[in-house]
Amino acid sequence: MTVSTRRAAVLGKPIAHSLSPVIHTAGYVAAGLTGWSYTRIECAAAELPDLVAGLGPEWAGLSVTMPGKEAALAVADAASPVAAAVGAANTLVRRRDGSWYADNTDVAGMVRVLTDAGVTAGAAVTVLGAGGTARAALAAAAQLACSSVTVVARRPEAVDELRPVAGAVGVALTPAPWADAPRQLSTADVVVSTVPKGVADPLAGAVAWRPGAVFFDALYDPWPTPLATAADAAGCRVVSGLDLLLAQAVGQFEQFTGVTAPRAAMAAALTAARAG
Repeated sequence: MTVSTRRAAVLGKPIAHSLSPVIHTAGYVAAGLTGWSYTRIECAAAELPDLVAGLGPEWAGLSVTMPGKEAALAVADAASPVAAAVGAANTLVRRRDGSWYADNTDVAGMVRVLTDAGVTAGAAVTVLGAGGTARAALAAAAQLACSSVTVVARRPEAVDELRPVAGAVGVALTPAPWADAPRQLSTADVVVSTVPKGVADPLAGAVAWRPGAVFFDALYDPWPTPLATAADAAGCRVVSGLDLLLAQAVGQFEQFTGVTAPRAAMAAALTAARAG
């Protein structure tokens, strides 16, 4: 069956705020991909299997955000090694035989963002938080050959849930209590904050940042966060969740379409949408 119209979407709940349609649609236009469309679909994790099963042959791929990343991995017929290791997928690609392939472009996107910020092999990494984005951070640290990874979390049991991921990607995980966060952030070469908005704000005045350290905050709304502002004022290299949003979308675009992503056009659309 020949399909002239191709569709993709981002799934999540809530999803109205997602900027993914802006990024992907700009990519389609710049790449001359007529007949392609990208939309938002509100979808809880429990609803994802039935939704995916009901999609027609015109569907090329799905971007999956919270809370459906574990469900996306479970619904796939096959998965990339990194998605399997992390235990979550943000990408579902429709293959020629109609099956679904799961990947996690958050990891490659994070590697790209941190590399562009100057992170090199041997860096000492501290991760704030122990949720889904922290999983991707562990895998990214492994790919960057970082020397150590310390996870600072509010709940010790959440760190325990990360240990299988650390083992799968091959990094040694050191836990630290939240009360020790200022010291851990002050000594790290790279800090990755994965906590929800507001959680890390009290740390902004308590960290003695190392000039030249890299601070990556997975948040982008609101931006800048108080922690990002403090890191920037101390001479750190600061990157945001917008950088990751673009980087992971580039990877998805190329898997969905099979063509090189027009990154500059996608970045410009994202910048314009935020400014607007």
